[in-house]
Amino acid sequence: MEEEDNLPLHTPDQGFTPRKLDTLSVEELTEYIAQMEAEIARVREMIEAKKQVREGAEGLFKK
Repeated sequence: MEEEDNLPLHTPDQGFTPRKLDTLSVEELTEYIAQMEAEIARVREMIEAKKQVREGAEGLFKK
């Protein structure tokens, strides 16, 4: 837990690096798609959570 506390909250340059697809089998490509879809779903959930937090905060500060 202490190690996690020392990690930066955001590391810049965490961009997506596409894999070389030529060498992957059909099964590996299918698994790669599943991994990417799972990551997309995780990101969408985070976007929704952040939108809800923002909407809550905006609601507090509206006149």
